[in-house]
Amino acid sequence: MLRHHLLTAPDAANTLPRVQSRPPAGEARRASEAPFDHVVQVPGSVRFPVELVPPERFDPARLETWPRVEGRLEWVGGRLLYMPPCGEIQQETVADVVGALLEWQRAHPEFSVGTNEAGMLLGDDVRAADAGVWRRLRHERWGFRREAPVLAVEVAGRGEGDRELLEKAAWYLAQAVPVVWIVLPEERQVIVVTAGGETLHGIGEWLPGHAELPGLRPEVGELFVQISRE
Repeated sequence: MLRHHLLTAPDAANTLPRVQSRPPAGEARRASEAPFDHVVQVPGSVRFPVELVPPERFDPARLETWPRVEGRLEWVGGRLLYMPPCGEIQQETVADVVGALLEWQRAHPEFSVGTNEAGMLLGDDVRAADAGVWRRLRHERWGFRREAPVLAVEVAGRGEGDRELLEKAAWYLAQAVPVVWIVLPEERQVIVVTAGGETLHGIGEWLPGHAELPGLRPEVGELFVQISRE
């Protein structure tokens, strides 16, 4: 999902998340006008993602029209969906995943690695992965990627279970993404999803290789180094 303001929120019990909206950059307002910012508080029992009302002149393909929130956003099936910011455990696991991918990428410069909620516009939806691998293209742009990654990685956060992430993995496969890793920090496990099915892997196992990702077979423990330290 698209993270607009990175917070180091702990993986604590559900609290009342603050959902803030601000006008897109460049849209000034007169000092005498009432503030556009507003805070919506919801009970900790609310199940995420939460649907938000898109702002005026919202265009999913134009990043500058997205609302600024303390959290993560995606545009899926004509709905603007919000998730709270990533907590400490999820952040550290994403960092370990990216470290493993970058080590592999150095030997395979024909690919590029994206992170920081790597946004992509595929079909009519705008979604983002915690990390991804793309075939390197000649052009670079500031907007969303419009090519499907070869690998999409989703790291489970608090309140995100297998079911929600497997649903997102199905969306990736429908968008011609060959491989999806669902990384589960609490269980120290990884679910690998391809068109051929799902496999589950734990510490001490090597993730299965794929013909489109030559040589990418990290040991599962490499993805949980920081959170596994005493």
